[in-house]
Amino acid sequence: MDRLETDYQAAAEALFNYVETNSTDQADAPMVLPASVYLDPDRWQREMDLIFKRLPLMLALSCEMPNPGDYKAMDALGLPVLLARGKDGKVRAFLNVCPHRGAPVARQGHGNCNRFTCIYHGWSWNGKGELIHLQGEDGFCANFNACGEVNLRAVPRFDSYRGLCFVSFNPDIMDLEDYLAGAKDYIDLIMDQSDQPMEVVGGTQEYSVRSNWKALAENSIDIYHGPNTHPSYVDYLMNQMPGVVPDLSTPHGHVADLGNGHGVAEYHGPWGRPVADWKPSLSEDIKPQIEAKMQELEARLGKERAERVAKNSFNLLIFPNLVLLNIHTVAIRLFQPVRTNYMDTFMWILAPKGESDEMRRLRLHNGLEFLGAAGFANPDDIEVLETCQASFELSRREELWNEISKGMNREGQEHWMDEGHMRAFWREWNRLMTQGGK
Repeated sequence: MDRLETDYQAAAEALFNYVETNSTDQADAPMVLPASVYLDPDRWQREMDLIFKRLPLMLALSCEMPNPGDYKAMDALGLPVLLARGKDGKVRAFLNVCPHRGAPVARQGHGNCNRFTCIYHGWSWNGKGELIHLQGEDGFCANFNACGEVNLRAVPRFDSYRGLCFVSFNPDIMDLEDYLAGAKDYIDLIMDQSDQPMEVVGGTQEYSVRSNWKALAENSIDIYHGPNTHPSYVDYLMNQMPGVVPDLSTPHGHVADLGNGHGVAEYHGPWGRPVADWKPSLSEDIKPQIEAKMQELEARLGKERAERVAKNSFNLLIFPNLVLLNIHTVAIRLFQPVRTNYMDTFMWILAPKGESDEMRRLRLHNGLEFLGAAGFANPDDIEVLETCQASFELSRREELWNEISKGMNREGQEHWMDEGHMRAFWREWNRLMTQGGK
């Protein structure tokens, strides 16, 4: 370890240990972090090296590639990745790089093909990544590629859980299910909403945010900000449900540390849910279908689990950059850091295959009116994150802090608007940053 890294590690450990010492010795002491964690480009590069390049990162859903020959190409931390479903039905992950001269072998973001052909010299590979055509083959030795040296290069680690596809550039990471830890149960709660597989509805929403990625990690599981940041939506709900005023101050759920930096806020939201929770904000015409869905859930899952699947909303963060929003609808949010104050964000809405047209329209409406680019929530959140980032950047010379202590006076019994799950994120961030990613 060079001197610069040693000095940085010592400073980071001293800083966070100070914060922890001053926040855990007393129940009423705050937990704070310096604003520099959102600003420092050296720290950002260290995050890329010690967190993003060493952990499982979700890039796609297997349902986006339902048929043999389907593929999806995207960037991951600046590296081009290709996910392809072979003729054997198996999804594999490769670097989207020709082993000959480096051109991408898939030039579109998604599609279906029997072979991937490089436009530069015409070499081709199948869905297993095997070289199947060599232009001008007579110019190469007879045993060329005998060891697969010019097959497509596989990503070091690739695995999936319940249709969520993860890659990692670290071959020595723990098994995916061990890494997901307590988050697995919440993924199951989503995938168990139907006896049919989930599918992506309406493609991918893509947008950018001029903010540090960790601020969106916090925001995505922060229920506390809802009534203040999104008052228009609260008014809208009240107008949709005359006489039924949402009580957002009473504890309706809890937050939890799920291990490995993952955290969740689980609660009873004031909105109706297509899965099986009818409320006056939803159409009377759809009520029989939602009631029938509840009966199906109880028959398949049992009354207790069906109640949780149908009625409980949750915001789940899978460390470091994946969010599952099981709220008005089911949405998956992925954000990729580009630089200290900028990220690219992707979102998918999921729905069970085979549901009625009425339910599908309701699910899309429910999701887009709140989480869409012009919805009640997303524009508000983006504006808040960008203004917070701008304020920190304008105040670099001042000693500013990020305060995340809500609920520390009832640790272990925190309700849905507390911040214990955010503290779990930051403790894991600190562990990886100060222990060299181990």
